[in-house]
Amino acid sequence: MSKSSTSALARRSRLTACGLILLAALLAYGLLAYVALPAAWTHYEHQKGLAGLPMVTRTAQGIPGDPMNVGLVGTKEEVLCAMHAAQWHPADPITLRSSLEIIGSVVLDRPYLQAPVSPLFYEGRREDLAFERAEGKSADRRHHVRFWKVLNKGEEGRSVWLGAATFDRAVGFNRFNGQVTHHIAADIDAERDLLIDALKGAKVVEAVYEVTGIGPTLNGVNGEGDPYHTDGEIKIARLVEGCGARVETPVELTNPPVIDLKNLVWQNAVEALLSWQAPEASAEAD
Repeated sequence: MSKSSTSALARRSRLTACGLILLAALLAYGLLAYVALPAAWTHYEHQKGLAGLPMVTRTAQGIPGDPMNVGLVGTKEEVLCAMHAAQWHPADPITLRSSLEIIGSVVLDRPYLQAPVSPLFYEGRREDLAFERAEGKSADRRHHVRFWKVLNKGEEGRSVWLGAATFDRAVGFNRFNGQVTHHIAADIDAERDLLIDALKGAKVVEAVYEVTGIGPTLNGVNGEGDPYHTDGEIKIARLVEGCGARVETPVELTNPPVIDLKNLVWQNAVEALLSWQAPEASAEAD
């Protein structure tokens, strides 16, 4: 065999070896990113009936909306009582009167504590309950949450409600259809924690635990085109039984160690990203 033929054969062998290594690396990445890690951080040990359920709401047009990030365990009456104790107000239904009132609240900067919320849908059903807490004078800025009853009987033998809690930071236009709407703040984990802390502060929570929601999401977009990020966990509060009952200190149930590690890594990654984006946003503003 000639020297040139030997050289060409060696090059083909090296290329074949490189191709196999690249293919193996891609397969390893695929298994790690799409199979191993999602399986490792998927957990429903405290509420097994939620496994396999969708964790994102949808708009009336079928566009993915706000993700589920909070949950309650209790009867409808206990949910209403607990939210009242935490000073969150039920949202009014959407009518001509309530629509005019929310417009007046925003334009005239006056309070409307029960301002309606636009409907979202979960498995074809609009929310069963909706609550809000004002931030400032008018209804253009508010904390709010929509709840759906998803299990009639969970691990505790009580109803389980999943909710999507977000903060309305301003009124604007829907990026998909141009309709007037609220725009949400991107940190939906902060809203989840704020609501749970309000319920704990009202002493209406027996226990708090987490289950897997949408999963870690850095660049999510809701039904209005607003970006959001989340560690992907749903924080669930088991409410006290009976309206008027109180618990001083709720039990905090533990996560699997891999979930706590994932949450810690996620928190640090998001903080680093936000600190990196802040100078860019400031420079653009200048």
